[in-house]
Amino acid sequence: MADVKDFVPKVDPKKYALEFREFLLKSNMFSLAMGVVIGAAIKDVVSSIVGDLVMPVVGVLTPAGNWRAITFSLWRFNWTIGHFAGAVVDFMIIATVVFLVTKAFVKQAPPPATKNCPACKEPINPDATKCKYCCSEQPPVEAPKPAA
Repeated sequence: MADVKDFVPKVDPKKYALEFREFLLKSNMFSLAMGVVIGAAIKDVVSSIVGDLVMPVVGVLTPAGNWRAITFSLWRFNWTIGHFAGAVVDFMIIATVVFLVTKAFVKQAPPPATKNCPACKEPINPDATKCKYCCSEQPPVEAPKPAA
């Protein structure tokens, strides 16, 4: 009869730790975890900006009364249109604040350097020896001349 020990795999802790580290680094799990943590922290900032700075202005601009309680009834159906409209307005305000904060703090990487293929005029890598679009041979890149 088989023993339970026969079914339990033997694990080398050092090898397991190295494989786990490689998994975390190769699959970007660490980056994903950091994104979740930073996203949770940014949520409080965005909520504060929307609740403390934007919504008082929106409250003054909207008609007096509880406009989110507007309902529409037809036969046996009651729709709370005001609640839906309020959710859409909230989403648009939050999306705008997130866009502005992201634009202020995250700079886009410059596009990679390219040159135009003389045959088809498509942008290609400056070091390319063959165009990936039309497969034409590219003129060799001249090495910089030493200063005299």
